[in-house]
Amino acid sequence: MKILVTGGGGFLGQALCRGLVERGHEVTSFNRGLYAPLDALGVRQVQGDLADRDALIAAARGGDAIFHNAAKAGAWGSYDSYHRANVIGTDNVIAACRAHGIARLVYTSTPSVTHRATHPVEGGTADSVPYGAGFKAPYATTKLIAEKAVLAANDAMLTTIALRPRLIWGPGDQQLLPRLVERARAGRLRFVGDGNNVIDTTYIDNAAQAHFDAFDHLAPGAACAGRAYFISNGEPRTVRAIVNGLLRAAGAPEVEKTIPFGAAYVIGAVCEGLWTLLPLRGEPPLTRFLAEQLSTTHWYDMAPATRDFGYVPRIRIEEGLRRLRESFSGDA
Repeated sequence: MKILVTGGGGFLGQALCRGLVERGHEVTSFNRGLYAPLDALGVRQVQGDLADRDALIAAARGGDAIFHNAAKAGAWGSYDSYHRANVIGTDNVIAACRAHGIARLVYTSTPSVTHRATHPVEGGTADSVPYGAGFKAPYATTKLIAEKAVLAANDAMLTTIALRPRLIWGPGDQQLLPRLVERARAGRLRFVGDGNNVIDTTYIDNAAQAHFDAFDHLAPGAACAGRAYFISNGEPRTVRAIVNGLLRAAGAPEVEKTIPFGAAYVIGAVCEGLWTLLPLRGEPPLTRFLAEQLSTTHWYDMAPATRDFGYVPRIRIEEGLRRLRESFSGDA
């Protein structure tokens, strides 16, 4: 089967490409850049912009399915830049499916589409947790619009599903873990609140497995068609336990210091103002959205994903941490 993966050069994208190749599929990746690991896998790479409809339609020609994983992520940036990548880009992916009669679309969404300030979620499902409101970050706003478009596109000709993996980690991560390690070693890492709020996380292989399971079950009339699902390891732990477990695996110092939520929220607001007015380069070290996310309990029920497309996390957290340690020690 011929499958197009958008964003195949990223952390999850490479895991998707690798798994699809191992399953015998012919894979094309649509990326902003070119990536040597994808060449090593034998993945055909097409360089382009998600906002370029013609380029996406051309890349999808001859395909049987699309894994739409690419997005502009992060906690800072202009709304227009997020809208172009996440909303227009997703509309273009749907248009590519329609143009070529592609029957299956697996979309990588995010739990952030349900974010509501400091409102906790304990054992939530897509049916029990409503979409968020009052977003303070264009990422969540635009991903919500995109998810709704993907689910609305589900019909007899194109079956779609949206997966919301929570906080993906593991060997090969070039985003989350390097930032944690850098700040911990510099003594600049703090828990917002006491660090005892409980969250879900997802080991990279489990996040990819959920996409493959969904793809295998996706068909007109399937229980999972046109629906969204939270994805995680199903092992909620405190932020303190998760962060320090990752830092130990990376050989970095653990974190004990905290900052009250109120103070973090104010600092986030000040940072947003400075980065807007001056403007400063890069992302602010803290935003109001991040302060809310880092201090609030968020964990989810995997039962719907298990029931509707057979997703069961295969790599437990302790095994994932062992593999992460090996990757840092050079034994992997």
